[in-house]
Amino acid sequence: MPADLNLRNIAIIAHVDHGKTTLVDAMLSQSGVVKFAEGEHPCLLDSNPLERERGITILAKNCAVTYTIRAGANRGEVFRVNILDTPGHADFGGEVERVLRMADGCLLLVDAMEGPMPQTRFVLSKALEIGLKPIVVVNKCDRPDARIDEVINEVFDLLVDLGADDHALDFPVIYAAGRDGWASRDRNVKDRGVDELFQEIVTRVNAPTNDTEAPLQFLVTNLDYSDYVGRIAIGRVFGGRLKPGNIVACKSDGSTRRGKIAKVNRFEGLGRYEVPEVLAGDLCAIEGIPDIEIGDTICRVEDILPLPRVKVDDPTLHMLFRVNDGPFAGNEGKFVTTRQISDRLQKELESNVALKVSPGDSKEEFHVSGRGLLHLGVLLENMRREGFELCVGKPEVIEREVDGVTQEPWERLSLDVQTVALGAALELIGSRGADIKHMDQRGTRMHIEADIPARGLIGMRTRMLTATQGDATMHHTFSGYRSGSSAIRKRQNGVMISLEGGRITEHALQGLSDRGYFSVKPGDQVYAGQIVGEHNRDNDIVVNCTRMKHLTNFRETVKEATVVLKGARTLTLEMALEYIEEDEFVEVTPTSIRVRKRILEESARKRSERSDKDRMASASS
Repeated sequence: MPADLNLRNIAIIAHVDHGKTTLVDAMLSQSGVVKFAEGEHPCLLDSNPLERERGITILAKNCAVTYTIRAGANRGEVFRVNILDTPGHADFGGEVERVLRMADGCLLLVDAMEGPMPQTRFVLSKALEIGLKPIVVVNKCDRPDARIDEVINEVFDLLVDLGADDHALDFPVIYAAGRDGWASRDRNVKDRGVDELFQEIVTRVNAPTNDTEAPLQFLVTNLDYSDYVGRIAIGRVFGGRLKPGNIVACKSDGSTRRGKIAKVNRFEGLGRYEVPEVLAGDLCAIEGIPDIEIGDTICRVEDILPLPRVKVDDPTLHMLFRVNDGPFAGNEGKFVTTRQISDRLQKELESNVALKVSPGDSKEEFHVSGRGLLHLGVLLENMRREGFELCVGKPEVIEREVDGVTQEPWERLSLDVQTVALGAALELIGSRGADIKHMDQRGTRMHIEADIPARGLIGMRTRMLTATQGDATMHHTFSGYRSGSSAIRKRQNGVMISLEGGRITEHALQGLSDRGYFSVKPGDQVYAGQIVGEHNRDNDIVVNCTRMKHLTNFRETVKEATVVLKGARTLTLEMALEYIEEDEFVEVTPTSIRVRKRILEESARKRSERSDKDRMASASS
């Protein structure tokens, strides 16, 4: 088939914080798309506020650069490169799987010290499944602790382990420091910018097929939205010519819908510009079809040839979302009703293909399933920033039954800790059912790889940081389903529960300071049944944290009283989701994150506990 020899579509695969978005900034800058001040690294593709705050890529995005090769066999030739930025976290694998369908090759970016990580393995396996050949970029070569040669060997071993063919194993290596703006075939040559990286892309990645005479086939892999034009479908033209006019959209259920494309936009730099048509092999965005969905194929009316839909792995974790029924319900949120929450979740399903939503036990509840705690946590964070208020339950893994045997999801865990904290780290992961596969020393740190049940990871990140005095790096990715894991110990400490509603007083906290740590501070408003801290023993206790210091009729000697209170432990959304147990909720509002018991009234909680004990006793007998 004919090919567009001056076009390349390439995806970038990397682990979280390995410098992927920074390297893309260098490519954009040196191709003339944007200009940065010296030392500026704005991470242009991480435009979502959550991405900038967390320093990770959540949404798959793409841009296009036009680059003139400055040296080598292709010197003087002008190439157009579509760069597809992918998330590095397995929780956003739905984004990854979609964007890889648009690429013809991939850059495998690895840190010169850390090497390939579990989530690199996940995305790379998806790329190899569809036949993409990697160009290995060893980034951060300027690190003093870089292990460049060892990392290249680890990449080779990873590719062998994933079953890569001989062509993929014969990969080229580019040495880079994205922050300094250089990428070279020679690790000692640092003054040629990223020209050699572009040369490698041009020579290594196949040009896309450009059969403009074939029937039209446009696969929708992403959606955008505009208040002015509605839904915007983003994807790749696999055959023919895409231009405004009448079309047929092939849906997931096999049905077809007629529509009309109003405008076709091609990617240039960081923007999109209207063009009369887009040829096969290129990426574009189309407007004018209000009910278009991810996975749809756009065809001409006379030639209906749907493409295979994007396959996305099933969710591994689910949570209960429900209307906030606490005493403060409606005080802080703008969208608080069942209908508003349901509409928002349905809207999320349009673009978040890895998410699933099903009705709960009551009309006020929804079971929301995703690829991991970060996946669902980002959804909740976006909702609270939009003004939503709701309660969510404890994350639970999704089990499945195969040949009468119950299986649960397992993850591959990668852990780096200081040598002095190794014992505490091993004890923690051992208590959560981990099966250690490999350990090695890297400088003053120990690197551990283990398989662990997904439910063992829930709540482990915070405990790991506590056990290692905050000096631990932990990553994990889904590895498969297994049966027969051991029981996992629940939260070791109980909680302190507010007896009644009111305002937290310093006097009350002073009297309770020996009971444990608090997550509230004087002046905070609380309600009965709200969890206000962690008990230093393994049982829950009810405390009066709103008690006032009453005046008496007796004159007392005036003296200075120094009150020293322990600092409150502020819970983030992810920390709260990891912390709670089955009988608790996290109350999520635009301004607050609260933890509470499902049953707020103390007497009702006790009746429920007695009922549960009686039911368990009768079941065992």
